[in-house]
Amino acid sequence: MKQRIYFTLFLLLFSFTFCAAQKGSKMEVIAYYSGSIDAIDKYNVEELTQIIFSFGHLKGNRLHISNARDTARIQKLVSLKQRNPKLKVLLSLGGWGGCAPCSDVFSTADGRNEFAVSTKELLAFFKADGIDLDWEYPAIEGHPGHAYKKEDKANFTSLVQALRKSLGKKAIISFAAGGFDKFLQESIDWQALMPVINYVNLMSYDLVSGFSTVTGHHTPLYSNNEQKQSTDNAIRYFKSINVPLQKIIIGAAFYARTWENVKDVNNGLYQNGNFKHFISYNQFDQRLNKDSGFVYFRDSLARAPYAYNKRNNTFATFDDEVSVAAKVNYVKQHQLGGIMFWELSLDKPVNGLLGIINKEKNK
Repeated sequence: MKQRIYFTLFLLLFSFTFCAAQKGSKMEVIAYYSGSIDAIDKYNVEELTQIIFSFGHLKGNRLHISNARDTARIQKLVSLKQRNPKLKVLLSLGGWGGCAPCSDVFSTADGRNEFAVSTKELLAFFKADGIDLDWEYPAIEGHPGHAYKKEDKANFTSLVQALRKSLGKKAIISFAAGGFDKFLQESIDWQALMPVINYVNLMSYDLVSGFSTVTGHHTPLYSNNEQKQSTDNAIRYFKSINVPLQKIIIGAAFYARTWENVKDVNNGLYQNGNFKHFISYNQFDQRLNKDSGFVYFRDSLARAPYAYNKRNNTFATFDDEVSVAAKVNYVKQHQLGGIMFWELSLDKPVNGLLGIINKEKNK
């Protein structure tokens, strides 16, 4: 009888713990932000756990904020804590095209240590909570013309260790990780890095980039027969090498990528074309609408939306309300750390994707 009672209590406790995890009350909701000072007031920052200023850069070996406008933007982001006292504000280094000297600077202990000290000084000055490293990419080719070398992999670990030593245990240290196999397998020493880092912001978008001459899903949740790279593909890799999943934040794209000169075959999906441009989510109603010729489709395997315009042979790939909701539920299902997105000023201030994230998070 006692054994049955203990077993029943165990099941109840397990069910309670599992349901609590599934509801996602501790799920991180992280916004990168590169918009204007005034625009941020339009958004419901109470629904965020972190907001990341994008971007600071290197000046010599030091983290540098480029101008008075960026300084004012950071101060504005920190002031949002008055609206949301639990909000954490991070400064991000680099971004696409913004880390040209990173390989050289971080190749020496002096360079890494000076950067770490300057980061501590800036965080104290702004009363910010941490640093996000968006180096695209250590050890593999990223932005055209940017230096990279195989030693970047070990140097990146040493950089994060120097930051942790300088900033202490309370500061948040995260980094933006490429969501594709080559980055996952060659850029990072995951076993050495994960004990020192708080979060990995997985860029599970741009998986078909502007350099591609073939269309595809740029931010799919799952792989399909035509396309291996996906959010789930990266999470499966992390599971295979025992990366702690509660530190993994998957990415959503608040924008579309479009290709032109795409033949009317398979509704434009996996066809030759030329990258055209980027469209923010808050412009979808005006620029990706049915009146202009776009017809929407959904890949049931990839859980990814896309659109094709027969009038001008244009293909678009993006996240939408359904795919973002699916990503939030994926976070719950796999007990990941949360979801992040690029970037908040691309969202609709009302009835946008941030609202979808929090609706699904709180179910």
